[in-house]
Amino acid sequence: MSDIFIAVQTQPFDQNAVYRWLSEQNSVGATTIFVGKVREMNLGDKVSSLYLEHYPAMTEKALQEIVIEAKQRWNLQRVAIIHRVGLLHTGDEIVLVGVSTAHRGDAYSANEFIMDYLKTKAPFWKKEQTEQGERWIEERNSDHIAAEKW
Repeated sequence: MSDIFIAVQTQPFDQNAVYRWLSEQNSVGATTIFVGKVREMNLGDKVSSLYLEHYPAMTEKALQEIVIEAKQRWNLQRVAIIHRVGLLHTGDEIVLVGVSTAHRGDAYSANEFIMDYLKTKAPFWKKEQTEQGERWIEERNSDHIAAEKW
């Protein structure tokens, strides 16, 4: 069984199943899971939905490269990334990043690294529906600053 699970999908994910897979080995001492959701407010506007697009071959390759880099930096046992695409509504889960390691420090750091890199290096395009109409979400400088710390 592979120690990496990457999925880009339209359907919701099962956090409990991912946790069980990440932590099923006896050598696991720490498991971290980050779940991102569609928030109600963005840039001061109320958001009703978010539409995510991607180019499959390019997206999966970018996610795989992020995981490979994380595994070179930390002693990771398993890594999971699930990112949803398509139409999502306020409160829906968009992304899950999970890692399992022997020690919590590696788990926390690797999870944050993967999420920071995902925000800047994975090719997803997002369009919000707000009370003012539709708009494409542009890259944020704060996301690049977060990724540069690594």
